[in-house]
Amino acid sequence: MTQLAGAPGTTPAPPAPAVRRREKAPLSLSGILIKIIALSVLNAIGVYALFVLFVAGSWLVFGLGVATLLVLDWIYLSRRALPAKYLAPGVFFLVIFQIFVVVYTGYIAFTNYGDGHNSTKDDAINAIVAKSLVRVEDSPAYQLTVVQQLGTFSFLVTDPDGEVSLGGEGRPLEEVDSDGTSLDGYETLSFNDILNNQEAISAISVPLTDNPSDGALRTPDGTSAFLYESTLLYDEASDSFTDQATGTVYSDAGNGEFASAEGEALTPGWTITVGFDNFVRAVTDESIRGPLLGVVLWTFAFAFLSVATTFALGLFLAIVFNDSRMRGRKVYRVLAILPYAFPSFLSALVWAGLLNPQFGFVNNVLLGGADVPWLTDPTLAKISILFVNLWLGFPYMFLVCTGALQAIPDDVIEAARVDGARNWGIFRLIKLPLLMVSLAPLLISSFAFNFNNFNLIYMLTAGGPRDISAGVNVGATDILITLVYKVAFGAVAGRDYGLASAFAIIIFIVVATVSIIGYRRTRVLEDIN
Repeated sequence: MTQLAGAPGTTPAPPAPAVRRREKAPLSLSGILIKIIALSVLNAIGVYALFVLFVAGSWLVFGLGVATLLVLDWIYLSRRALPAKYLAPGVFFLVIFQIFVVVYTGYIAFTNYGDGHNSTKDDAINAIVAKSLVRVEDSPAYQLTVVQQLGTFSFLVTDPDGEVSLGGEGRPLEEVDSDGTSLDGYETLSFNDILNNQEAISAISVPLTDNPSDGALRTPDGTSAFLYESTLLYDEASDSFTDQATGTVYSDAGNGEFASAEGEALTPGWTITVGFDNFVRAVTDESIRGPLLGVVLWTFAFAFLSVATTFALGLFLAIVFNDSRMRGRKVYRVLAILPYAFPSFLSALVWAGLLNPQFGFVNNVLLGGADVPWLTDPTLAKISILFVNLWLGFPYMFLVCTGALQAIPDDVIEAARVDGARNWGIFRLIKLPLLMVSLAPLLISSFAFNFNNFNLIYMLTAGGPRDISAGVNVGATDILITLVYKVAFGAVAGRDYGLASAFAIIIFIVVATVSIIGYRRTRVLEDIN
């Protein structure tokens, strides 16, 4: 029979423990003020950036900016999103500086973006018309006043009929209420201001209407303007230009430019998507394929030899300085890591001066005035790069090898000596396998670093000496990353961001493949432990 609570002979149940509620600590006045000030600054910067994006018409980025600003405000105004408060700054900068860059590079790789193809089709049409403007012989003079707003120049024009209009570069004339000498909201330039900005003002072309074929106004002196018409007439219906002097028709060639039947193209063009053309071009274009193959082979050789030589020297010094019988080991260790204390790009610049064929210390002092082309001969330039990289890289290998050697138990070495093993056998069969367990990932990372060692190549030789027979700006010591830089930003053969982005994706695939294979191979070494 069940006994009721409180009945004789029963023990009363203990009282239920009181449930403690989590109480949120109240914010102090100083904390609230700091939060308000920080959010105010953040929103001020964000609103300004959104205003710039709105004026520029970048609607996608504008929408993302609005969403980001609202999310950040909610995170830091809410008391429930505590983890997000710590994660938000890192995630924000990760998206801006990593994810966005990767995605944008991938997009550019599938376009023809570069010199002559860096804007929209409408911008290209306006630029072609502006480049072909010539003054109409019997053009009437328009009274002109140069005004500015927020640093942008505009023309306040009075036509022969007395009507006053306002326009600017790429902005057609619009009728305004003015006497022709000033306008509310605009600053009228004085004669001295016009003289100081004469070059910029004389380059301005103000379209008469939205139709570029109607001509534009330009000024030679900042006080009067004349009508200019384009020698190339654009027909919107047929989407083509016609040269009014020769009758040549330039049609949309489908590759981001207007071209004639003979293949003559008008510049500039515009940006279009080209699919895998940049990747195909890198493989099939003979002027690019040949130099690219040489660059790829040298890149692999440079990365492998750099890792091998620095590891060999660093390991040798680590073994020597790890011997307890050696005196002054601490001093030698400090001296060995000195090259690691200097920034690599500064060291490369110093070595470039030391190896200068005409004025360098090596030729003039050490070699008694010999004229050895350390940086201008293709073979010697490669040897110089490997030597300088050895000087820069062995301290790192020395440090990691020293740490790995000291982690090997002394009992293992002593047991091997008792069994009759000699020094070479101990190193080959015991020390080296145990070292590779911890050093193999570092060697793979070092290979990936040297595969993209831009600083050393660019600061020491700038990729030279240049191969003048190549179709791209490439030199004997260029690796893939410096080739990408020259293709993207070089002024010799023009900037081709699409091709450079394609090369960047190829580099990523190569480095990722080598790293994945290398890390998988290191799993075999885990059995040694």
